[in-house]
Amino acid sequence: MPGVTSGAPAPCPYATAPLRTANRTAPVVLDASILAALLAASSAPTPLYSLYQDQWGLTALTITVVFSAYSLALLAALITVGALSDHLGRRPVLMGALLLEAASMLLLASADGAGQLIAARVLQGAATGAATSAAGAALLDLEDPRRPGRSALTNGIAPVVGMAAGVLVATLLVRFAPAPTATVYVLLAALFGAQAIAVAFTRETACPHAGALRSLRPRLAVPPPARRALLTAGTGVVAIWALGGFYSSLGPALVRLVAPDAPHAVGGMVFFTVSAAAALTVWTLRRTAPTAAATGGSLTVIASAALSLLGLHGAGLPAVYGGATLAGVAFGAVSQGALHMLLASLRQRDRAATLAAYYVLSYLSMSLPAIAAGAATQHFGLRTAAHAYAIGAALLAVAAVSALTVSRRRAISISTAADVHR
Repeated sequence: MPGVTSGAPAPCPYATAPLRTANRTAPVVLDASILAALLAASSAPTPLYSLYQDQWGLTALTITVVFSAYSLALLAALITVGALSDHLGRRPVLMGALLLEAASMLLLASADGAGQLIAARVLQGAATGAATSAAGAALLDLEDPRRPGRSALTNGIAPVVGMAAGVLVATLLVRFAPAPTATVYVLLAALFGAQAIAVAFTRETACPHAGALRSLRPRLAVPPPARRALLTAGTGVVAIWALGGFYSSLGPALVRLVAPDAPHAVGGMVFFTVSAAAALTVWTLRRTAPTAAATGGSLTVIASAALSLLGLHGAGLPAVYGGATLAGVAFGAVSQGALHMLLASLRQRDRAATLAAYYVLSYLSMSLPAIAAGAATQHFGLRTAAHAYAIGAALLAVAAVSALTVSRRRAISISTAADVHR
């Protein structure tokens, strides 16, 4: 362990006195709720984008910049403080990040223009980046040896459940609550404050070690056991997160394009459809072989793109929502398979850094194509941008299927050769 000069490892309460199964439940629920709340906060603005456009005259490009400011700030946090909880412990990183997240919610509640909205989203992204890898790693720390794979499942399902909940609650508040552009954020700020207090009373699950300052240098640290998995499933991860970025930032505008008279809530609910389908898929495929899940999900991206294009050519809202549902299925299947492939056989000290690398790839894939789509919408119109986006996602999915198929055949060949030599 870095920073230990003697031959014996430094004392670590978690390592020397592991939690009993009965004592894991409360911290697991807390860490899962933190992941869900973080992603709920990230998706909560989606139903509000059309209100912001109407109130402040924002363009599609501005909306995608607001959306991507969050993602890019989150990326910056992941490559700087993403591994910090491996060195300092999960608790201090989570407590600080949750308090920053609460502050960002209050800034969003008081925003009265695009500039303040972007600033608040930057703070939110930084706080989310710090908290996401720490909470995800804490879940892995709490893995029950008698139920292997549960932590990876929770890491896959909690974020998409959170995204669905964030969109649904924000949409309902837009419809029924006073001051809809503030109420949802005030509620989330209170939730994050309560979670920070709860974390203060939990037991540390990591073994802190030296090198915290050194870990702040921007870098991506993917240990060798995880590199092949990330390379194999990476193209599929890019495809699904790019689709998620499109539906999150421009989904309401797409609904208005194909159904101009539809209520605001219909536009907001398109991303809820993506997130809810993803959550159900992660749960349904929890016992499916990771490579098979990722391959099936990548194939579903192609079907989603095709159905979305049909929606632009006369099939209307049913096709758009059908494409969104398939996008969610693809998201759930690929993320479930990729996370299981990535997190297999990792040492505790590599967990936060590996999750940070995964989320860096994910959020780059979510933000950069969304900005490009916003710029294309500004110059060529949403219809043209949506065509290009769907075709690009389908091509990425084809590449992902190819990589996963080659990897699967290689694994079968190695297994067959090993059987022959026995």
